[in-house]
Amino acid sequence: MINKVYDKIKKILKENYKFLITLVVLFLFFFYELPFVVYRPGGTIDLQSRITVETSYKAEGSLSMSYVSMMKGNIPFVLLSFVLPNWDLVKTNSITLEDESVDESIVRDHLSLEEGLDNAVISAYRLANKKIEIKEIFPVVAYITKEAQTDLKVGDILLYVNGNKFTELKDLQVYINSLEKDQVVHFQVLREEKELECTAKVYEMEKDLKVGISILNKYRYEVDPKIKIETKESESGSSGGLMTALAIYNALTEEDITRGKNIVGTGTISIDGQVGEIGGIKYKLLGAEKAHADLFLCPYENYEEAKEVKEKNKLQLNILPVKSLKDAVQILEK
Repeated sequence: MINKVYDKIKKILKENYKFLITLVVLFLFFFYELPFVVYRPGGTIDLQSRITVETSYKAEGSLSMSYVSMMKGNIPFVLLSFVLPNWDLVKTNSITLEDESVDESIVRDHLSLEEGLDNAVISAYRLANKKIEIKEIFPVVAYITKEAQTDLKVGDILLYVNGNKFTELKDLQVYINSLEKDQVVHFQVLREEKELECTAKVYEMEKDLKVGISILNKYRYEVDPKIKIETKESESGSSGGLMTALAIYNALTEEDITRGKNIVGTGTISIDGQVGEIGGIKYKLLGAEKAHADLFLCPYENYEEAKEVKEKNKLQLNILPVKSLKDAVQILEK
């Protein structure tokens, strides 16, 4: 019986081996991932369509964030990067932190998106002189180094560290440096709505004591008027913070800062409204040009590169650098 089955399988393989080889080759061609990603010009997202504020004011123009399109290094995309202009091949390890996979990087970017949205809301409401009250701050584990000896996971909310509360990474670092090498630190965390006890061992690196984690903050707050922001599962990163804050501010205030213009931009935002540097300015600028933007706002740190991209690609849109949310509002009001 076994011999008959074996002979039958052998016959099928012999008769169809060319088809099977072709199938395997096609599968590898389309699905095998090389250690690269491909960056290409992205597009824009009209943030006013994503933001709902009670008793909001309408805008004649638009406030949009630009984004980068990134594709994993499947062979077809890699080959196209050698042919198509502004499709650039980048090594995976140049966009991830040490010993971090692309998927882990995406998780971290999702956490950064949540922090960026909170910062946008808080900074916009404060600048617009609207009511906002921060009720709680939740430090979240955003990255774990390869040296860390811990059972913490990315996404864990830190409730207590040896019985102490910390909301800033610098304060946590000062505390860790007050401990002893090889000392075990006890963490009380919230993971998937369950409280857990975790540990990490203190180690020394470059004359500093560490536990090998990085944190960012999430907030619970109350605002008046109420606000709702929609996002998509595929979206991540904090570079939309500036434009999100501008769109919220414009919905909260009577004067329309768009002046009927198509305004696109990029930049992170801090809780106190400071605009921070971003990556991929080339692809975001090209995406804004494709969307026929009248004006492109970018962080001061990215301005020189943005000017070079504009000149090289003969772009028509105007580029203005900004340092803060207040700075951007004043520029648009003028």
